[in-house]
Amino acid sequence: MVRLAAQGGTELPGYIPLIPFFPMAGALLLLLFRRSIGRGRWAGIVASSVIGSSFVLTLMAVGNLMTMTGAPEERTLSGPAYEWIAAGGLNVAMTFKVDALTAVMLLIVTGVGTLIHVYSIGYMEHDERKATYFGYLNLFAGSMLLLVLANNFLVLYVGWELVGLCSYLLISFWYFKPEAAAAGKKAFLVNRIGDVGFLIGILLIYAHFGTLDFDEVFARATELQGAIVTAIPLLLFVGAVGKSAQVPLHVWLPDAMEGPTPVSALIHAATMVTAGVYMVARTHVFFEASHTAALTVATIGAVTALFAATVACLQDDIKRVLAYSTISQLGFMFLAVGVGALSHSPVAYAAAIFHLVTHAFFKALLFLGAGSVMHALEGETNMKKMGGLIKTLPRTGWTFIVGWLAILGIPPLSGFFSKDAILVSTYEEGWFLLWLIASAAALLTAFYMSRQVFLVFFGKSRSSEDVHPHESPSIMTGPLVVLAGLAAISGMWLGLTHAGPIFRLLEPLFGVHEEAGTEAFLGIPEAGLVMIAVALSVLGMFLAWRLYLARGGEERRAALQERWSGLASFVRSGYRLDALYGALFVWPGKTIANVAAYAFDVRVIDGAVNGLAVSIGRSAEGVRRVQSGLVRRYVMAMLTGAVVLLALFIARAN
Repeated sequence: MVRLAAQGGTELPGYIPLIPFFPMAGALLLLLFRRSIGRGRWAGIVASSVIGSSFVLTLMAVGNLMTMTGAPEERTLSGPAYEWIAAGGLNVAMTFKVDALTAVMLLIVTGVGTLIHVYSIGYMEHDERKATYFGYLNLFAGSMLLLVLANNFLVLYVGWELVGLCSYLLISFWYFKPEAAAAGKKAFLVNRIGDVGFLIGILLIYAHFGTLDFDEVFARATELQGAIVTAIPLLLFVGAVGKSAQVPLHVWLPDAMEGPTPVSALIHAATMVTAGVYMVARTHVFFEASHTAALTVATIGAVTALFAATVACLQDDIKRVLAYSTISQLGFMFLAVGVGALSHSPVAYAAAIFHLVTHAFFKALLFLGAGSVMHALEGETNMKKMGGLIKTLPRTGWTFIVGWLAILGIPPLSGFFSKDAILVSTYEEGWFLLWLIASAAALLTAFYMSRQVFLVFFGKSRSSEDVHPHESPSIMTGPLVVLAGLAAISGMWLGLTHAGPIFRLLEPLFGVHEEAGTEAFLGIPEAGLVMIAVALSVLGMFLAWRLYLARGGEERRAALQERWSGLASFVRSGYRLDALYGALFVWPGKTIANVAAYAFDVRVIDGAVNGLAVSIGRSAEGVRRVQSGLVRRYVMAMLTGAVVLLALFIARAN
């Protein structure tokens, strides 16, 4: 029986549980019958059909929400799909909830996910294990859908962990490559660090409230007192830092590029890395209760945005540039949700989700565009071996340029509206230093993305003579065109102003706006802030043009390289954090493991077991000699025993 949702919601329609069920059923079908389905394009068609069916059901759910009456915050579809756990005092149902925030996430996961599935049909056409690939891809999408539909922390955690598992399977899909196998293990282990904190946070929630249901927990969040007020949100945020690749747990994401390029698009745009932002937004009441936790979220977000942008400026791999770009853009989103929690600002929260939406469009476009470039250049990823590809790859090139202008925030493309909404809300709520850091990150974003476009698509060709670039097939460029259209118009459609549709849709979920009580530095009006953001983007483009396209650019780069080579090498390596973590954690961990395996285990554990076996063997050998089978020895033993007994009797008688 489906119960009524809290706060005046409506019963959960029967088709809602089918949204995650379809891709999970597709995964089961593809993995069980991969040999028969794996021929031709059937695996891709099946996988695309099931995720496309989830998209259709999502549209039905959104339509259902739009026709509901009542206050916006009461427009929800909620209820248990079925009973799940009933053990003692713990009763957990597989409970789903669809509200405005869930609806936005469902549209992104199923909509962008469907386009990535279709693109994969062409990209993976010649791979021998494509049925397995599409099975993993379906399972990934289904796990993310389960995560965003969850209406209690246990269901959320199950989806959370399944997403982590799928990322490992897909990143290391080409496991026969040592780099891919290592990248998969690295992603899995780093995410486990964050997930431990996340799990402890959930256990604290259950210990305090006696329930894991979202509605009940959030309604009683004001009961928290003392250190637990800060402990719970910080532990939850540790999970988000790992899943969404924020400093200091960001190191797995750049290496995740070893997986197939559509996997990178799915991880970076529609699924895994957005889970952390969604979770913090969903549990915002905890962060609003703790100034320390909220400030930590905003600070980590701003620092990550700037840190990753600096590293991206010096990468030569086309996919690693986009990987660090994702880390940076996620930092903008965490900055916004942190400011929202600090200032109780629905506008800042909505700006974060707005940027999540637009980022899904242009980042999926950029990654798939990068895959198309690699397809044309027989797998080449070094941008220094490209150039002039706009002539031979016109559809890929021009759609990529749309994504480039969108992420830069050039009006009227989508990034202009969403990124500027974050910068404006941060400044207007009085967080000037955070705004300054984010603005510097925006300038660097314009530089490194312009550098990428100029190196790949403009200038003279630097490709090898034996490589003959060719445009990708329509099944790959078709999704690029759709994503380019969404990246171009979604900003104007969803958030032309703070009264735009996405703000009206999301703001009621985050409470009533409270003024920050702090005067903004210099009192720059909103229009002035927007002009500053656009000017920074143009400046970044200009600097990249001077170094990579303008006459004399090569000499300027050489002079800079000669002067700052040491610093450039340090930044290019990601500030050598991988080496630092290796020295602090990996090497000691391996040393302890080797001592445990080859010293303690072999010499102590195995030594004790083997020693006991040797002792028993020697004892048995001694006993075996007694049982010789010779009658004369037995008679002699009996005679000896009789003599001994007789001697004892005589001794006692005397």
